[in-house]
Amino acid sequence: MTVTVYIDQTSGVDAAGRGTVDQPYQTLAFAIFLTPAAAVETTRYQIRKASEAQYDAPTQSATKKAKKDAQGLEKKRLKAEAEERESRERQEKREKKLEESKKIVLVEDLSLPTPIKSKIVRLVNYRDKRVRVCGWVHRKRDQQDIMFVVLRDGTGYLQVVFTGQTNKTYDAVTLQLEAAIELTGTLKLVPEGQKAPGGHELVVDYWKVLGPAPGGDDAFTNKLNEQSDPSILADNRHLVLRGETASNVLRLRAALLSAFRSTYAEHDVIEVTPPCLVQTQVEGGATLFKLDYYGQPAFLTQSSQLYLETCLASLGDVFCIQESFRAENSHTRRHLSEYTHLEAELAFINFDDLMTHIETVICESVDKILANPATTALVKTLNPSFTAPERPFKRMSYSDAIAWLNEHGILHEAEDAEGNTLKDADGKPVMVPHAIGDDIAEAAERQMTDIIGKPVFLYGFPAELKAFYMQKMPRKEGETGPVFTESCDLLMPNVGEIVGGSMRIADGPELLAAYGREGIDPKPYYWYTDMRKYGTCQHGGYGLGVERLLAWMANRYTVRECSLYPRWPGRATP
Repeated sequence: MTVTVYIDQTSGVDAAGRGTVDQPYQTLAFAIFLTPAAAVETTRYQIRKASEAQYDAPTQSATKKAKKDAQGLEKKRLKAEAEERESRERQEKREKKLEESKKIVLVEDLSLPTPIKSKIVRLVNYRDKRVRVCGWVHRKRDQQDIMFVVLRDGTGYLQVVFTGQTNKTYDAVTLQLEAAIELTGTLKLVPEGQKAPGGHELVVDYWKVLGPAPGGDDAFTNKLNEQSDPSILADNRHLVLRGETASNVLRLRAALLSAFRSTYAEHDVIEVTPPCLVQTQVEGGATLFKLDYYGQPAFLTQSSQLYLETCLASLGDVFCIQESFRAENSHTRRHLSEYTHLEAELAFINFDDLMTHIETVICESVDKILANPATTALVKTLNPSFTAPERPFKRMSYSDAIAWLNEHGILHEAEDAEGNTLKDADGKPVMVPHAIGDDIAEAAERQMTDIIGKPVFLYGFPAELKAFYMQKMPRKEGETGPVFTESCDLLMPNVGEIVGGSMRIADGPELLAAYGREGIDPKPYYWYTDMRKYGTCQHGGYGLGVERLLAWMANRYTVRECSLYPRWPGRATP
């Protein structure tokens, strides 16, 4: 009996077709593929290229090609069947293994030596001893009847070996990355020729799961990977922190702050803790976060400088490591809305002393980190090419910087009287040379620093570009032109400005005049002004952005990687 099968190459459907006039297939190969081998010769195939065309028998060459393609489809079918069969067998084998694993109950052998509980970082003291450690499953690898786990406890990493019954329990079979576990066993040196963190591994004799982690769609590796979108990484910052790079950056951050504190102690600079809730501005009202404080207006601090200055007469030189907040709608890679501000104020110094002090504190703190093998390893892991900065730092006046930028063809965007960027006929910004009085833009500043390739102090900025409290540079009799301040910015390659500092106005009447010039009501600043009334002295200080310095040391693209939970415009979670 002859059967007719229809193929419409335009409107037919292979998978859902039936080969009828109403439901034709799309390809001749698929039609032959579905035809039983014994019926191919008695089957009549009718094919058309378009719905409006008439059906006709396929040509010999088309049939020959279709039969070859059908053989390929058959091979794919057989392969899929084999894979499905293997998958089913694996699943059955896994289910059987799971059922068998439920019968195995580990019991700690109390006849063995009592284990010594230790953190991973201290284990080198307990080799060939029985120890107990806790941590999270950082990596996992199954190898025949052995399971290798890299454990992480925050102090380090440990290779763990599961064999025998310890590798056959239900917990072992279902163990997932990031599960919290407790392990007991003997700490052994790794066999010669093999490597492991710390040079040793734990051979487990007893263990248990303290906090399981999910598998499947919720498995840790399905939540995050190296290709994850930045917004996903930001939303899951709490999980990103478990990665080696993120945790190494935070370890280096802790070491950096510790080194600074040690350096300050050596220079007799004492730490204080100023308030974060304030009712005065420091760097301009436009960047203040305002809030209601029991019915009164208050702000999150932009800087602790004013409070540090009040401590000089009682405590001498002081510093703080405190959060500062800037309501600046900036999305650059070096800006945060909340950042860690390392600030210091020093009494009885001059401007040259101030820059020398900044240089000294940074260099000595970096030297401390590089003198410690553990923290040096952190730096080299994150930034293999890092070297300590050479002293003395280059010093370049603002006026010389303007000239340097023009000599090197580095231009800036022209602005109108209202500060709007001027555009050309094509809508592109009009670029012009720098001139005295210009606020050197971040891009130009960073470009200059990268070309110079080493730390640079820019100093002597025009008064109109700086805050009200900055001391003006002395002027010669009859001198005219711009008024410059005893102010400085420290610029680092690849990052730009990391420190801003200045000498502070010491004279009371001069400070009052500065309030008036800026339109600031002096009444809320009475406590700050009083310092000039009760024993004023020449003094200066600075603020250092910890995240920026860390980005320089760890070679991070953005300061967002250098904060535990970074905050920037639009981001205040998690």
